[in-house]
Amino acid sequence: MHNLRAACLRLAAWGAGVAAAAALVSACSPVGLAMTAAGIATDTSVTWDVVKHVHGKLTEGDPAPCITLNGVERALNPRCDYTPGRIKAADLAQSGFQECALTTATRDPRLWRALPELLERGAALDRCAGSPLSALAAFDACPDFAAASGPERAALRQLAESDPRAVRHDVFRMLSCPAARAAGLDGVLDTWLAQGDLAPAQLSFSPLGALHPGLIGTPISDRLERAGHRAETALDAYDGVLAGGFEEALRMSDWSALEWWLARVPRLANSVPPSRGAQLAWLPLQRVLVRGFLKLPQTQGDSVDFLMAHGANPKARLPFNRDQTVIAWARQTKSPMLARLDPPAAPIDVDRLPVRQAATPLADTRPSLPR
Repeated sequence: MHNLRAACLRLAAWGAGVAAAAALVSACSPVGLAMTAAGIATDTSVTWDVVKHVHGKLTEGDPAPCITLNGVERALNPRCDYTPGRIKAADLAQSGFQECALTTATRDPRLWRALPELLERGAALDRCAGSPLSALAAFDACPDFAAASGPERAALRQLAESDPRAVRHDVFRMLSCPAARAAGLDGVLDTWLAQGDLAPAQLSFSPLGALHPGLIGTPISDRLERAGHRAETALDAYDGVLAGGFEEALRMSDWSALEWWLARVPRLANSVPPSRGAQLAWLPLQRVLVRGFLKLPQTQGDSVDFLMAHGANPKARLPFNRDQTVIAWARQTKSPMLARLDPPAAPIDVDRLPVRQAATPLADTRPSLPR
């Protein structure tokens, strides 16, 4: 009888513990709160194990609580608060991330907060499979660098100047974009040039083709030309995904940059060579007619006029369909630019035609025959 009574008491306590755990866990998802509440409800080891089991089942698949993460994992988790000084050197080797910490922190602007401390604690670039800045450029071609703090911008600059793998077409474009210029990060380009990192023979891209159109025709593009870079070679294939310099200038309707390109390579008005092996050449006059190509759609008419004024031929045949001209493609797609490409013939004003005078009879100059 005594044993039966003890068993009943243990069962009652177990049931009360489960009920308390269920109620508390449903109200508070953090494991710490549930465990604390369960500890108050009962002090038996059986109930404690039940609470942990029930909570584990209810929160299975949920993100790990921030309190359970090490310093690096917490710093690189956007949902966790970040307090400088908590990253330990030992945590860098046990972060649990598939890629290096510097790449994770650089790709996401929300995590730039951790970059200065990661570098200070010894995070090594040689542990990264590629340039962290390349990962950022693939994520956003022109991030809001102005939103970064001074130490964060300094860390980004350190990544650019100390990693030779950062000297790539897409990173070059990103560091020359307006946001980078506003934050002073375009100075990295001058450093690369001064250090000899932009020697023409050692690059997989042309700096002139990678330069943002807003810097074409400025002192930096002049220095690149003096260093041996040419607009003609900037049309060659390159290692990158962002558009080439002429195409980007056309997309942005940057007339000044377009004038610069056409002054050096006039044939670009009619045809642009492919920048990747599987591509075909393309016609700028047709490209500006494609919906979504221009960053400012309202400049479409001006783009057509600009190209035709520089020799673009609307009767040129399309590389991807030699049976069709630019005019025919515009007609087929019902482009509003058709009238600019193929204006109707002006009506003949009869009243303005020159009046043809009646011919005056010629005098008979034949000699008369003798009678």
